[in-house]
Amino acid sequence: MERRDRSIKALEELRYIDSLDSFERADALVKWYNKYLLDNDITSFDLELEDLKILQELFHKNIEFLKNHKETTRKEMVKNRKVKKFT
Repeated sequence: MERRDRSIKALEELRYIDSLDSFERADALVKWYNKYLLDNDITSFDLELEDLKILQELFHKNIEFLKNHKETTRKEMVKNRKVKKFT
């Protein structure tokens, strides 16, 4: 039962993280990963099929978000370097 409760809590936290703004979301995703997946495998989650589908969708959505966020951050850093060189 403890494993199931932990899995449900992880899913609920991931749902909440999905609603945050960009930088907050990226930071929260890192913390979520460290809390739930750093020492455990995703196969240790104990969820019903519908919850697993939701988890899969959120994983895919957040991976795409992190890819886009990384590129956006990179562009901002390049822009900041150009401004810094100019001044």
